[in-house]
Amino acid sequence: MTQNTIEASVVELLKKHNLQLGIAESCTGGLMGHRITDVPGSSQIFRGGVVAYSYEAKENLLGVSHDTLTTHGAVSHQVAIEMAEGARRVFHSDYALSITGIAGPGGGMPGKPVGLTYIGLAFDGETRWQKHIWQGTRAENKTQSVNAALQFLYDMVMAREGENAK
Repeated sequence: MTQNTIEASVVELLKKHNLQLGIAESCTGGLMGHRITDVPGSSQIFRGGVVAYSYEAKENLLGVSHDTLTTHGAVSHQVAIEMAEGARRVFHSDYALSITGIAGPGGGMPGKPVGLTYIGLAFDGETRWQKHIWQGTRAENKTQSVNAALQFLYDMVMAREGENAK
């Protein structure tokens, strides 16, 4: 039986290109790692993940700068970038994804509403990021964040595959 999910597509694509993945999660609390490891054969591509919920965990486990956290806050594209770069470094992976956000239902503030999520993607000395504002429940926001992160990775690997084929 073939799984027809974004995580299965990501695992198959990374296996095809012999690429390794590391992840760093905050607001999703390990959901991305859970979904990746639910895919048979994921051990061939998945190096590991960190759930870094606190400032201290982000700093000590992933090397996120204290200045970045205090200047921009944990929910910012700057932190998502540093989390992804840290995960890539820690897991010695080709690609690393990060997610940081406000899952809800509380925690929002002016300029940072509930549902605000940043995704970071680090690879080959480059880092990209995306911003989303979800409108669902806590569980829905977490699921949408993981779906978006995995789609971001899939699209980037496919785009780079196309560039390399030229």
